[in-house]
Amino acid sequence: MEIRDRFYGPILKAKIEKPFVHLIFGARQTGKSTLVNSILPSETQIIDLSNPRERMRFAADPGLFIDICRSLRSEVGPSWVFVDEAQTVPSIFDAVQSLYDRDKERFRFILCGSSARRLRAQSANLLPGRSVRHLLHPLLTSEYAMETVVNASPRSSWPSFPWLGQGVSGAVSHTSKFPFRTLENRLIFGDLPGIALQEEDTDKADLLSTYVASYLEEEIRREATIRQWDAFVRFLKLAAVDSGNIVNFSSLSREAGVSLPTIKSYYQILEDMFVGFTVSAFSGSPHKSALTTPRFFFFDNGVRNAAADFPLVESSINVDSGRFFEHWVAGQLWSALSYTKVGTLLYYRTSDGAEVDFIVQTNHELIPIEVKWTDHPRQSDTRHLKTFIAEQSSRCTRGYLVSRCPYVLDLGNHITAIPWWML
Repeated sequence: MEIRDRFYGPILKAKIEKPFVHLIFGARQTGKSTLVNSILPSETQIIDLSNPRERMRFAADPGLFIDICRSLRSEVGPSWVFVDEAQTVPSIFDAVQSLYDRDKERFRFILCGSSARRLRAQSANLLPGRSVRHLLHPLLTSEYAMETVVNASPRSSWPSFPWLGQGVSGAVSHTSKFPFRTLENRLIFGDLPGIALQEEDTDKADLLSTYVASYLEEEIRREATIRQWDAFVRFLKLAAVDSGNIVNFSSLSREAGVSLPTIKSYYQILEDMFVGFTVSAFSGSPHKSALTTPRFFFFDNGVRNAAADFPLVESSINVDSGRFFEHWVAGQLWSALSYTKVGTLLYYRTSDGAEVDFIVQTNHELIPIEVKWTDHPRQSDTRHLKTFIAEQSSRCTRGYLVSRCPYVLDLGNHITAIPWWML
């Protein structure tokens, strides 16, 4: 299978050289195993616990893992051990600690999983003080071949974004990038690697529908103790339809027919399974009317659309294109900030109508971002950005408007309109 470039690949490759235990989490089908296998030495000992027979072997004999690792001999450098779906046999973590504490220079352990919930539920040893945690997300725009689009704007005009570290230079086409896809296609079908490699939209739709049925429903049912399964299935669809909005726990509680604490626990399950994330409200506003309730987003547009039972065809975005676009931008920002760790993603809204879609908060500044489904952004689109910059002048000196414009545009008042593919 051809290995495709991933944004996090070079970062992960550099980090796993350090003598820690590396825990790599992320929702299923984000490409964790493929990425890890592409950067590990060829002599790595691989234990695949997604294989039921392997899982039963190691669950029945916890000492087997230690015996295998002790038998490893490396002529040069440490012995590498990769355990896939490690959360299915929590005793593996105790075995790793025993080996690591005896000789941390001898081994490099990489443990991969798609659920933090099972580990917590079983009080698994997450190796505090010994481990480094990594999260893998759906594809960023820089992971796609984008040459035909990038050439539309002179490279000298590209801004450099702290949440991408290297700016947008990663968007240049490369033979090992994922194949180019239109924005509309990505808004409907999302950015899971397996979806991105499908040529036919009907195949993408079928795979996403199966993902929701077999993973979001069946897998979660196995991972979590849910007494009212029919209520959770109702919640899942409601949460997907509402994804991107400020969470109204009371309304969802009434519609799903379960208590308020239960609704909150359902949201926590989605976060524990890495299929959703929360964007908190910006708390540094002088306005007493500023809202404090978080927004919740599914981790991928395609999975969200399938879970919401939206028609998986590109024409569906015509119903509410701005909301599809904003949801996708949230995922791109969240993923990039998770990888680079340069800031936090927030939003700002007041009860009297003032709002900023997203705020990237770094150690040094606030960067407000508005999202508009337009290819001709105007100064009138920047009203809320200008107000926010003025109110936060000590920490905020620039703002961005993400749109479908073909070029970078100066909209005045330190606000720049950028094409979606520069995000």
